[in-house]
Amino acid sequence: MVFLDRDGTLNEEVGYIRQLDRLVLVAGAAQAVRRLNQSAVAAILVTNQSGAARGYYSEDHIRKLNERLVELLQAGGACLDALYYCPHLPDGQVKDLACHCRCRKPAPGMVEQAFQEHPELDRRRAYVVGDKATDVELARRCAARSVLVRSGYGDKVLAGAYQWPVQPDFVAADIEEAIAWILADLEPTAVTESRHAAGG
Repeated sequence: MVFLDRDGTLNEEVGYIRQLDRLVLVAGAAQAVRRLNQSAVAAILVTNQSGAARGYYSEDHIRKLNERLVELLQAGGACLDALYYCPHLPDGQVKDLACHCRCRKPAPGMVEQAFQEHPELDRRRAYVVGDKATDVELARRCAARSVLVRSGYGDKVLAGAYQWPVQPDFVAADIEEAIAWILADLEPTAVTESRHAAGG
């Protein structure tokens, strides 16, 4: 399965999105997710959304943004298998959301929840795709392979100008290249499993 970041990975990075129509897919996002769908690889959203804890908007607004993301992907023939978000921030302004949690990336809470709710997922074939060091660190904590996309904050992370230095398994120009690499990386595993199933 592939755990996908949202802002800067699937949709354009424009800061905290207060208006729904400002959520716009990056070029090729729907095509990339559709390739996962066609390859029977689960596509799961895991996104930090501290705007609620900061008091910029409500959790309901986050849910509406995610609904818009789903609609835009569906318009391109793609779908997400599950969606998870973390609204928390330790020093947030909204009391109920200002806390240390296990779901804010790079903590593995959202990934662990996905595994619990979808027991058919194979931990041995997990990938994390995102534009931040937190996404790469999340992959490390979950024993998953990491792909850092240069879109969003990716280039700044690589230049050492944002968050902290990381060494992802692969650096992709964008989500399309990221998914192409993942599917190519999965192919030898699929071939080996088919041989075992056939008794070869």
